[in-house]
This record gives sequence, structure tokens and C-alpha cells, in this order.
Amino acid sequence: MKPVVFITAGDPLGIGPEVTVKALKSPLVQHACSPIVIGEPCSLFRAGFSDRLARLISMDTCECLQDAPHGPTEAGGLSSFKSVELACKLALRTHCPLVTAPISKQSWSLAHIPYVGHTELLRERAGKEGLMMFVSGPIRCALVSEHFAISDLPHILTRSRVSQAARHFAQALQRLGVKHPHIAFCALNPHAGDNGKFGTEEHSVIEPVIRAMRRKGICAEGPFPADSIWAAHAHGKYDGLLCMYHDQALLGLKLAAREPIVHVTAGLKFLRTSPTHGTAFDIAGKNKANAQSMTAAILFAAARAKCPEI
Repeated sequence: MKPVVFITAGDPLGIGPEVTVKALKSPLVQHACSPIVIGEPCSLFRAGFSDRLARLISMDTCECLQDAPHGPTEAGGLSSFKSVELACKLALRTHCPLVTAPISKQSWSLAHIPYVGHTELLRERAGKEGLMMFVSGPIRCALVSEHFAISDLPHILTRSRVSQAARHFAQALQRLGVKHPHIAFCALNPHAGDNGKFGTEEHSVIEPVIRAMRRKGICAEGPFPADSIWAAHAHGKYDGLLCMYHDQALLGLKLAAREPIVHVTAGLKFLRTSPTHGTAFDIAGKNKANAQSMTAAILFAAARAKCPEI
């Protein structure tokens, strides 16, 4: 029996409905799972959705979205939020995996949603600290901090935060089949601080966590300058790369990846994946969106449906 996978269609004015439908049409997806899609129906049907592709849990049709220009809107934010909220409840109840198409953080803000985005909502509702990580074939990286200003990083990167992320990352790698993960830590500052000339976080925050990980039997190394360690990871030297902030991970990842990238939120009570692109309002409704990442996210979730926690 094929596993059930819940899929939210994202912001109805973005490319979420389009990449969802395109992914559902993939023979690989049809063979791998029984999808249940949750989203605004009109946007999905405009993208070519039909009942033969998946079961649809239809959110309320919002008439003001029918002729709205593609961009951030309060209605789009409210619709996508309600979809994710329902999907989260269903995933918690059934332990089935959840795949989320892109939402607009600006739309959520316009709708006065009290969460920045998916990760923050899922952390609160799924009862655990979620870790943002990315997988592309042998490339695996995770973030210590996500959606913060660069100026806030010195205050955010505490030993506790780095330690928690490292622990969840090691557990996630083990659940993905890496029995003895070899993890490299990125430095925060240029040249890994150069012995304190460019910052002290490497010495005061990151190195103590690495020593603690080693005492627990985890092979941890670093901190290394991000510009050099990404090349080493891409060539297979490490099983995973722990990055200190968002762009440190995403820039190297998108340059190094040779396969579609899947975003995974580790440490939740159910498996959650998503594509690594945004709503792309500029091409929404033009049938130009590439569904490779969405397809990969669904296949990743379906293949690991029996392992609800990563």
C-alpha cells in the first residue's frame, strides 16, 4: 500500500499550485505515494489539477483572489496559512509526512499571521525544536540560525543554540542512514576569526560545542572558513555541514548541488519537506515554473514515510 503524503499548495498567487500540479503528474510521484493536497481550489484547477491526480481538501475559495495580480496579498497569506495549519493537525494525528509548497512571508505579515513562515509555525505546533536542513544527494547542510538580520548574529549564536542544532543534525543524519556522521562546522567570521582578529565567536562559542560533541562520540571538526569547507563537503570529505546563518548555507548549497535540493525540517513529530525556492510571483500563472525541487521533496517524503521523525 502506498504511503499517504499531505501536500499544501502554498500561496495561491505564487507558483505553489503550478509546481504542485506538475509534480503530481510525475509518474514517479504517482507510483511512490497517495497524495492528499490541501489548498485554495481555484488556483489549483487553473494550474491543471484534477481528481485523478490526488485527493483534494479544499480550503474556502476567496473571490478576491480570482483576478488579483500575482504578488503578496492579505487574502493569499490567510489562505496559505489555513492550509498549513490544517495540514499540520492532520500530520500530527496520522504521522504521515507533510510537503509544503512556498508561501509568502510578506503575505503572512499582511494577514497578521503571528509567524514568520513555515518553520516558526511548525516548531510551535509540532512540539519540538525544528532544525532547517537541506539535502541534495550526498550534500547535507543545516542552519544554526535562519531568518535573522546579520547584525543580530553575534547575540543569537549562543553555545546552547549551536549545541542544539548540532545535536539535532547528528540525529537527523543517523536517521537518514549515516551511522557515524562526520560533521564539519562553519566559522562565523572571515578566516575563522583569524585568532580573534575578526571576531571571537569561533573560540568562545563554536569550539566548545565541537569539543562537547566529540566527548559524546560524534565526529565533529572545525570551525572552518565557509569558502573552503563547502568545496571539501561537495567532494565527500564530510557527511554534513553545520552553517551558522542562512546565506552561508544556501549560497554554497545552490552552487555545489548537482541534484534537486530538498528542504527538510528535522526534529518535528512528523517528517516535513519542501522545495527550496520561493513563490516566484514574477512568473506565477505563466507555466514557467520548474517543479524538480517540489517533485524531489514529495519523493523524499514518500520514501521515508515509515520514519516520521528525522
